[in-house]
Amino acid sequence: MEQGTRVEVRSRFDDRWSRGFEVAEIVDEGDLARYKLKRRSDGSVLPVLFVDDELREEKKRSMWWIA
Repeated sequence: MEQGTRVEVRSRFDDRWSRGFEVAEIVDEGDLARYKLKRRSDGSVLPVLFVDDELREEKKRSMWWIA
């Protein structure tokens, strides 16, 4: 993932995916990359680092009703 990529985050509490975040910074820790995320609604950078298993690229919502 690259900086600026819109992502969904898996909640550590209930294992659900939440939208509305983007990669703010990639922190290289040797052979493991961790990610700082920014909440898009207010621009706040979250105070914890995330690993690949906790992120996925944001899926585009279907607009099937528009031809």
